[in-house]
Amino acid sequence: MDCGCGKNTEDRTCIELVPIFNALNYDEMIEIAMITNSKEYEKGEMIYTVGDKGERLFVIHKGKVKITRFSDLGKEQIIRVLEPGDFMGELSLFVPTPLTDNAEALEKTTVCIIDGEKLKGLMVKYPTIALKVLEELSSRLGKAESLIESLGIHDVETRIVKTILDLANDKGEVVLRMSKGNLASHIGMSQETLSRKLSYFQDRGWIKQVGHRRIIILDEDSLKALI
Repeated sequence: MDCGCGKNTEDRTCIELVPIFNALNYDEMIEIAMITNSKEYEKGEMIYTVGDKGERLFVIHKGKVKITRFSDLGKEQIIRVLEPGDFMGELSLFVPTPLTDNAEALEKTTVCIIDGEKLKGLMVKYPTIALKVLEELSSRLGKAESLIESLGIHDVETRIVKTILDLANDKGEVVLRMSKGNLASHIGMSQETLSRKLSYFQDRGWIKQVGHRRIIILDEDSLKALI
């Protein structure tokens, strides 16, 4: 394995892609690679489900994965969508309990699976890895708290507008990483409600929908007035 310099995402290994390992040198990356296995999943295939034994770190190499939980009534809540370089299952490295969420491949996906016990040994040897994991956990906790706050105090229109504005790039364009059905689940509403509201915004001239994944903001001030 070389350093990956000059490679594109498709050519780089899991170890080179994931941020928690990007401070390691060649020899240290080799140690991580020695405890890593790769596995492919087809679209719709479950990588793990609630109750599975953890003690492994899963790193997305290629493809996309959605992390979900289900309510007692069977309603799906999407926690996040992961892309190459993202990782999951990290909580089971520190707390010896079964996994509490589900991971499903949204498209053909390659996942690198790292042995948890051996990884913890390397965290002791290379504290930088542990610190990077803690940074990521802190970031996810902040996002989770923001989502909980949004679901608790904002109405449907406000949640949609805040999501659009948060996802927009500098040009006022949103390119969705997930389907609108999955986005609706993530922000706590039905797909029908999301579609109806987006159509309403478009009819008012505030946004323009392009295909299934792009939204162009035409009147940001009017959208912000709803918040």
